[in-house]
Amino acid sequence: MIKLKPEIIHQNGKPQFAVIPYADFLAIQDELEDTACLRLLRKAKASEGGATTLSLSDMKTRLGLGAKANRPKKRARLARAVA
Repeated sequence: MIKLKPEIIHQNGKPQFAVIPYADFLAIQDELEDTACLRLLRKAKASEGGATTLSLSDMKTRLGLGAKANRPKKRARLARAVA
């Protein structure tokens, strides 16, 4: 949570403007962007409904990117066998 330190500018005895340090402004801007991204993510997830999903490990297996496929020794042996 951002702790704000605004300077309040009054007009006719009523608060009209709040001035904040630039660093606070940037922090608020980042929070707003994160919130917007989160809303988009939630909307996308809701629109998928009951679509089937895959875990990361299952997807790596399907793509041939499992832990065994990434071992340098095995790649070197395969490269020699093909050459």
